[in-house]
Amino acid sequence: MEQLSPITMKDIARELNVSIATVSRALANNPHINQKTREKIQAYAREHNFFPNVLGEQLRHSRVKPVNVIGVIVPQLVHHYFDTILSGIEEEASARGYLTLIAQSNEKYEQEQRICEQFYRNRVCGVIVSQAKDTTRYDHFQKLMDNGIPIVFYDRICTGVDASRVVVDDYMGAYTAVSHLIETGCKRIAFYGSPINLEISKNRFNGYKDALVRHGMSFDESLTLLCDNRSDAEVMTPEMMNRPDHPDGFFAVNDDTAIGILYTVKRMGFNVPDDVSICGFTNGVRAISCEPMLTTVEQRGTMVGEEAANILINKVEGLIPKDSIEKRIVRTKLIIRGTTR
Repeated sequence: MEQLSPITMKDIARELNVSIATVSRALANNPHINQKTREKIQAYAREHNFFPNVLGEQLRHSRVKPVNVIGVIVPQLVHHYFDTILSGIEEEASARGYLTLIAQSNEKYEQEQRICEQFYRNRVCGVIVSQAKDTTRYDHFQKLMDNGIPIVFYDRICTGVDASRVVVDDYMGAYTAVSHLIETGCKRIAFYGSPINLEISKNRFNGYKDALVRHGMSFDESLTLLCDNRSDAEVMTPEMMNRPDHPDGFFAVNDDTAIGILYTVKRMGFNVPDDVSICGFTNGVRAISCEPMLTTVEQRGTMVGEEAANILINKVEGLIPKDSIEKRIVRTKLIIRGTTR
């Protein structure tokens, strides 16, 4: 694959016949630079995929010894699970003398692509990433690896490139949760999941489906919905519960969705767990902030983060060959609380 060949501010200055200082100020949106000149320079920089090496500049002018920096991409910072993973990454990285540079893709492919480009320009020594929901093209990941920057995926792994990964046992976590619902009396169990292009969605769906089949229950596709957040759960659940053959159990892909189901069925007059049992997946702080408290699958995010950072740093330091594919699976644990019998 073609190697990245980044242009510099010197290149931009030469092409546009301005000084390097003018380029630097224009890219920083300095109002002392004429607006037309600013826009011209910024447009040229965008067209040629130029990103200022802000981190590099800071390190060059620092009076302390420069340190290695790891880039971390998070889909969204609103989820407790990603917070725990970041804690694990930062704890392991700090203990081994590395800083972390964290960016949020906000579940957008284009933003994820830009972040990877910025990480490359800023010369991070490696990247730890959980891919965005709508990512279906992987050239931005491949380019990093082609240029000697190792990648470790966590949670949402990318099957389109050969890279190391750390995941929880999504399949067994889902299988155990749905088995618990069945063994405590549920006869019709709905599944609320994420987009099927995500590996975690496939694994959790397969765990759900296999648990039904192996307990002698038939799979009903009408009980499976694409729903992975609280607001959608509050909109979709009334229609599900107004069916004459409504479910008496729900397994949700995450805690927020499960709490949306809980809120809605209670508002509709159903008793939880006597009429409806609910199980989530995360075991974040919200799981113990609802009434009744949520039965859920614990993901152990801190351990995931520590493992991911450990693999990446070992690759950077040559303790693991950069081209080796490391795969780590962190076991889940079912936490039984008040939303199941």
